Amino acid sequence: MATDAAQRTGWNTRITETLLDALALDSSTVVAGYWPFKGEFDPRFALHAWRQRGARTALPVVLAKAAPLQFRLWWPGMRTSAGVYGLPVPEEGAIVRPDIVLMPPVGFDQRGYRLGYGGGYYDRTLAAMSPQPLKIGVAFELSRIDTIRPQAHDIPMDYLVTQQGMWRARAGGMTPVSGPLPTPWSDQGTHAQSSDSRHPP
Repeated sequence: MATDAAQRTGWNTRITETLLDALALDSSTVVAGYWPFKGEFDPRFALHAWRQRGARTALPVVLAKAAPLQFRLWWPGMRTSAGVYGLPVPEEGAIVRPDIVLMPPVGFDQRGYRLGYGGGYYDRTLAAMSPQPLKIGVAFELSRIDTIRPQAHDIPMDYLVTQQGMWRARAGGMTPVSGPLPTPWSDQGTHAQSSDSRHPP
């Protein structure tokens, strides 16, 4: 199904609004997004809005093939360099452990499993994280499929947000949800793994 730029802009706006309504973040929260690639949902508008509310934002960094991702603090205007696929990665930000991870599935199924680009970076990263962050997939409805035929190493998302709303992913299928989500991460405090004490703009 072909889509034009105006249509995707509208979908982006709806997903952004759903995320901002669902997640009332503050300075105790680190949320990891990503730099959009190949027409994916663009999370940067939501990241900017959360930063204005006091939350800290991060981007993933690929350190090596078959290795977990590293997350570094990111803010608009930060110096970046080209990483995998030529996507910008932060050069200055402290290494952090995010409370919330936004993930862009190429495809997703009714049980919350996602297809990526085949590198397995998110699955390896999430498998190594304890406690687990809140895992939120963000995609357009075009990416919805019946099943990805998940393997043993695949880790399902907790929630999925598209231009049509938000769903809780469970083994038995997706359940629609609305309104603010509970904040189990609020008592975990900061997960910064660096002594960098700067407070970026």
